[in-house]
Amino acid sequence: MRIVVSGTHASGKSTLVADFARRAAGFEVFPDPFELLDETPDDPDVDVFLAQLWLSADRLVEVPAGARVIAERGPLDFVAYLDALEALGRPAAPEAEREREVGAAADAMQHVDLLVVLPLSTHDRIEVSEDEDPELRTAMDAALLDLVDAPAVVAGTRVLEVSGRPEERLAQLVAATTG
Repeated sequence: MRIVVSGTHASGKSTLVADFARRAAGFEVFPDPFELLDETPDDPDVDVFLAQLWLSADRLVEVPAGARVIAERGPLDFVAYLDALEALGRPAAPEAEREREVGAAADAMQHVDLLVVLPLSTHDRIEVSEDEDPELRTAMDAALLDLVDAPAVVAGTRVLEVSGRPEERLAQLVAATTG
């Protein structure tokens, strides 16, 4: 099973991926693409999000059917960040490039069996400081949820939205992978 865990920054992705990897033997963990970039600025920008989009898309396309992989973030995350930058009036990718970016994300999603989405929720109580750019965090969350609702982008991938405390999120993911 090829799983991607998506959500805005500070939404609980790392915790869920780590908890699942400890619980479900035999899954290879793909880290957040940000960790794989050679040089990154303190404040991610268009170029950083584009680099992560292509890295995350490429690694999913390379995973064969039947592999047991859980990836922290997928290309939809970075399309959502790019959309959020534009919505906030910040420097964004050229509009002419959006079709190519969304196409790459949709192509990569054809290699995903389960997309796990962690939407922001007041019930989950994950607080962030101002240096985490809460405005971008909220805008990305809204953009991601819009993308997940677009059948042409999700490409028929099964989508599971999880919420609650970390142990509740884990139980929801485990149930989705064993049922």
